[in-house]
Amino acid sequence: MATSDTNTGTRSVPSPCVRLCTLGDDDICVGCYRSIEEIMQWTRLDNSQKLEVLERCDRRRQDRVRV
Repeated sequence: MATSDTNTGTRSVPSPCVRLCTLGDDDICVGCYRSIEEIMQWTRLDNSQKLEVLERCDRRRQDRVRV
């Protein structure tokens, strides 16, 4: 569910965080599949950048399932 940004009136892409914040050996969160850099930068990213991060997370999740 997107939330509204009160400054711009645009809808913000919600964080993929599932409150399972643990980094694996590859420094990727085992809960949301973001890198530590992506996690730290999340609030500063615009919506298109957040969507790019979510696409990378989805690829990581799929890759991990295949292993």
